Amino acid sequence: MNKKLLRDIHRELSFFFAGVIFIYAISGICLNHKRDFNPDISIHRYDMVLEGTFPAEGEPDKDMLHSYISQLSSKETYTRHARTGESGVKVFFKGGSSLDINLSDGTAVYEKVRKRAVLADFNKLHYNPSRWWTWFSDIFAVCLVIITVTGLFMLKGKRGLWGRGGIEFIAGLLVPLIFLFLL
Repeated sequence: MNKKLLRDIHRELSFFFAGVIFIYAISGICLNHKRDFNPDISIHRYDMVLEGTFPAEGEPDKDMLHSYISQLSSKETYTRHARTGESGVKVFFKGGSSLDINLSDGTAVYEKVRKRAVLADFNKLHYNPSRWWTWFSDIFAVCLVIITVTGLFMLKGKRGLWGRGGIEFIAGLLVPLIFLFLL
């Protein structure tokens, strides 16, 4: 193949897939650091003291719980509740948030769970959300191989594959192989 054709293929595929590469790179970094933070959701904990008569007597009913829920800074949709020990109740909300209430003194812990708008959507692509996306991802992977191969053969001589470029290419292959064999 001539250099002009290689350069044209390399350039056009690179521009076309630049956005996909950008999104995959961001979500890849996030997924690599799942032990450090959850890239799909954010969780915030708030300690609070609820207004009301405490210690609360008897089994908590929905009306009592809704009076506590109305004191939250965010609007939450009640789904269910469960007793936690002799004096506790945990209220669960749609979306994963919860309110853990101590009925003896009115102290509570509100755990607010929210989806991370952009990152969660980017990460979803790594999990192949549909058959169409799987096909597109396969085409993308093949095109990455084409971009790589055309890039390898664009330069000739001491800067190309048979010179410094070849050394860098081998070094780039060795890095993941070293990690595979050492881990």
